[in-house]
Amino acid sequence: MGSEAILSIQENEIAIILLNRPEKANALSVQMLTELQEIIQQIKYNPAIRCVIITGAGEKAFCAGADLKERATMNQQEVRKTVALIRKTINDLEELPKPVIAAINGVALGGGTELALACDIRIAANRAMLGLTETSLGIIPGAGGTQRLARLVGKGKAKELIYTAKKIVANEAERIGLVEHVDEDFMSKAMELAKQICKNAPIAISQAKLAIDKGYEMDLQAGLAFEQAAYEITIPTKDRLEGLQAFKEKRPPNYTGE
Repeated sequence: MGSEAILSIQENEIAIILLNRPEKANALSVQMLTELQEIIQQIKYNPAIRCVIITGAGEKAFCAGADLKERATMNQQEVRKTVALIRKTINDLEELPKPVIAAINGVALGGGTELALACDIRIAANRAMLGLTETSLGIIPGAGGTQRLARLVGKGKAKELIYTAKKIVANEAERIGLVEHVDEDFMSKAMELAKQICKNAPIAISQAKLAIDKGYEMDLQAGLAFEQAAYEITIPTKDRLEGLQAFKEKRPPNYTGE
C-alpha cells in the first residue's frame, strides 16, 4: 500500500505536503489522516523548516473531504472516531508554529475546504472550486468549518454558503476573501510566497502568527497585551540583533532562528 500523504523538503526549509490519492479525489481516508498526523509532528519539531505548503496530487482535486465510501462501511462509533481524527489533524495543522500555505489545485469540498481554512494563506488555481457542502448530506461541517469560515468571510456569507451547500469558483472565493490569490501557476506563487517568508526571522514569524491567531479571539485590549507578550519573546534573540546589524551594514540579514 502506497503512501497517501507525502512529505518533501525544498531548499532545505520549505516543507511540501502532498495529498496523494488522486484516484479518490484526495479524499481523507483514515490512512491519509494517520500519515498526515505523522508528517505534522515531523514538521513541528524540525527547526530547519520555516514554511509549509500543502497541495493535492493530480489536477482535479485538492481534497474532496471525507472518504464517504469508507465512511459508509463504518458504524456510529467508528464514524465519531474518524471525525475526531479529521478534526484533530486539521487543528494540529493550524497550530503549527510555522506559516502554512494551501496551494488549492482543484476541487476542495467539505473537509477539503476545512483543511484549507486551517492554513494561514490560500492560493487557488483558476479551476479550483470550494464549498462546505455537508448540509446536502444531512450533516454539518464538523472540522472547524462553521467557525473558521465565519471568521474569514463574515457570519452572513458563511451562513449562506453553509445553508445552501453552495460550491463557488476560485474567483468568487477570492472576491469574498476565502482565498488570498488566484493564479494558474499556483505552485509557483506558493513557492514565491514561501521564499519571501523564509527570508525573515523564524522566531518573529512564529510569534506574529501566534499573536494574530490568538489575538483574533480576544477583545482589542487583551489582544494588544498578547501582542506585547509575543514581542517580548523576540527581544533576547540573536536574530533581532542580526536584523539591526544587517540594517546598519545595508546587507540582507542571515537569520538562524536563535
